[in-house]
Amino acid sequence: MSSSNFNEKINPFEVALKQLQEASKILNLDNGMLEILSKPKRILTVSIPTRMDDGSIKVFTGFRSQHNDARGPHKGGIRYHPDVTLDEVKALSMWMTWKCAIANIPYGGGKGGIICNPKQMSENELERMTRRFAYLISDIIGPYRDIPAPDVYTGGKEMAWIMDTYSTLKGNYVQPEVITGKPIAIGGSLGRNEATGRGLAYTVREAAKKRDIDMKQATVVVQGFGNAGQFSSKLVEEQGAKIIAASDSQGAIINKNGISMDALMKFKKETGSIVGFGDTKSINNDELLETECTILIPAALENQITNHNADKIKTQIIAEAANGPTTPEADEILYKKDILVIPDVLANGGGVTVSYFEWLQNLRREYWTEEEVNNRLDLNITKSFYDVYDTHTQYNVDMRKAATLLAVKRVVEAINIRGLWP
Repeated sequence: MSSSNFNEKINPFEVALKQLQEASKILNLDNGMLEILSKPKRILTVSIPTRMDDGSIKVFTGFRSQHNDARGPHKGGIRYHPDVTLDEVKALSMWMTWKCAIANIPYGGGKGGIICNPKQMSENELERMTRRFAYLISDIIGPYRDIPAPDVYTGGKEMAWIMDTYSTLKGNYVQPEVITGKPIAIGGSLGRNEATGRGLAYTVREAAKKRDIDMKQATVVVQGFGNAGQFSSKLVEEQGAKIIAASDSQGAIINKNGISMDALMKFKKETGSIVGFGDTKSINNDELLETECTILIPAALENQITNHNADKIKTQIIAEAANGPTTPEADEILYKKDILVIPDVLANGGGVTVSYFEWLQNLRREYWTEEEVNNRLDLNITKSFYDVYDTHTQYNVDMRKAATLLAVKRVVEAINIRGLWP
């Protein structure tokens, strides 16, 4: 199912609100607090007039949603996509609040997006649009207010343009701490590129201990072989596990004897896909998800595990590298089957954690080694895993509800301690 279908059928903001309402019932929150958490603190919608290469002017629409800053400045990506909607951006900003609270880093949630098709734009058009957007949101972002980052179809290049525009507007000196996900040459952090996959591999390692799984006997299926899918499967392989099946947008492959991740990554780089790799057999996406394995890593699109296929999934641990790969109905089926789901807000929290490290390094103008970044990430995400796992046993709920409960509790505590002023 493509993400555009997803947005038409399921309003992501309604899903986010439903999760919050469930958590607030368990925590007995009063209506006032529920209402504070249900609404973003601030939403900015901007029109972005951009001169195109043919001389014409096109006006794009951009958003920035700042959900909550009780625990610290807003943090969250900026995506470029034709299907960006305000409700999607609002939902993602709320989920970022929870993700930062679960990782216990001093941020609240934010999210931005521009309705555009970057695949149909030249680099010059993208730069003019990006810089205009940076100018339009420059009054509400800043190192202590809101620190954006890359997201769908944005990367280091766009972050560099935003940093440069902001720095020029706000004093004409370089301010790398306004944004994260930058190239290393202008203040990016070592280890940022693999951080999402690395964080996921650490949570898998701890989940395996809880389930008495020997990683050297474990088999792994990975759906989606982009950045997060590649690094998480490679790092899980380093723990001793055997990857037996994988997929990308072109198709899926299987070899029960194991697939070398280094060789597969090299093959994908050379050919653009994993299909046709070595001694593997082609299978379809349904067969891939239903392959018997110890650990399943969905790292592709949302809504892949639904009430239609959840009962056919034969695994012990699901580690969500993608955002929202499991529907709420599927969650209940998996929980009854005693499959341990490491939810996206915990499993892929490595990215925002290392973004936080990048911000700290920028503020101090001192830079850490890759080993230092990875060690700090390990300590941080391992503690987050046990915080969520303990909440899951304490309240007797699945790991996703536990993660939301933990996050909401931490945000509510910050709001209560700070009080309402005036």
